Amino acid sequence: MMIRFLQRRWTLLAGFFFVSLAIGVVASLIAGSLLCAPSNCPVPAPADLAVEPVSFSSESGATIHGWLVASMMNRGVVILQHSVRANRLEMVGRARFLSQAGYAVLLYDFQAHGESIGKKITFGFLESRDAQAAVAFVKQRFPGKPVGVIGVSLGAAAAALAQPPLDAQALVLEMMYPTIVDATKDRIEIRFGPLGRCLSPLLTSQLKLRIGCNLDDLRPVIRVAQITAPKLFLAGTVDRDTKFSEAKKIFEQAADPKTFAPFEGAQHQDLNRFAPEQYQKLILKFLEEHLQ
Repeated sequence: MMIRFLQRRWTLLAGFFFVSLAIGVVASLIAGSLLCAPSNCPVPAPADLAVEPVSFSSESGATIHGWLVASMMNRGVVILQHSVRANRLEMVGRARFLSQAGYAVLLYDFQAHGESIGKKITFGFLESRDAQAAVAFVKQRFPGKPVGVIGVSLGAAAAALAQPPLDAQALVLEMMYPTIVDATKDRIEIRFGPLGRCLSPLLTSQLKLRIGCNLDDLRPVIRVAQITAPKLFLAGTVDRDTKFSEAKKIFEQAADPKTFAPFEGAQHQDLNRFAPEQYQKLILKFLEEHLQ
């Protein structure tokens, strides 16, 4: 009797385990599809900023759409790169103060974002080719001018992952993930707690299938050691998407010259909106030093 009871109990537990596993696998496949899905939408021009619509081709396979803000002053040009599932509108605030400081500015949509059509979001893999194309575009439009790049989250990863390294004289890398594995674990932990981190292989194992790359292709923490241009790393001290400890690790691994600036109390958010005075002072000082 007892043996039968135990057998029935173990059968129920085994059935529950396999059903739960099947649900988990299906859920992870759906999540993987949604995370890579394009984030396209119309991008209306801001009424208070004089922008020139521009487009250029990228080796990502996309035609990249953006805005150019010209400047009459004899300064360099700054490229602005938005975060994941956003578009160039996210960077308009930065374009305003940079333009007022005398810099020409390029804001653009990554492939599969905004008005730049693409098949899937690739977390920096194909977007790094868009970053290369953006640098080539501004060098053609502004020959001889120094180039700076400001990237936020995905935009930072795209700048760091570019191969060969971007031909830029200054890089601002905001809230950049160290590796795609870390990024996945951090975001799962936010939703399911610390134990959820063990679920990350359900998503990262889909990389080859979904976007055609492997884990080693999405490791900005390794690539920053190869970038010799001056770098300014920005991080929020209470960021949960890219932990502050991870941001400091990236900085430690980066090649010189480099600077690290913490934003006390900031999460994974627009640092220019969070602390505009601190942010703009840092950026303008950094660009002043390196884009002359």
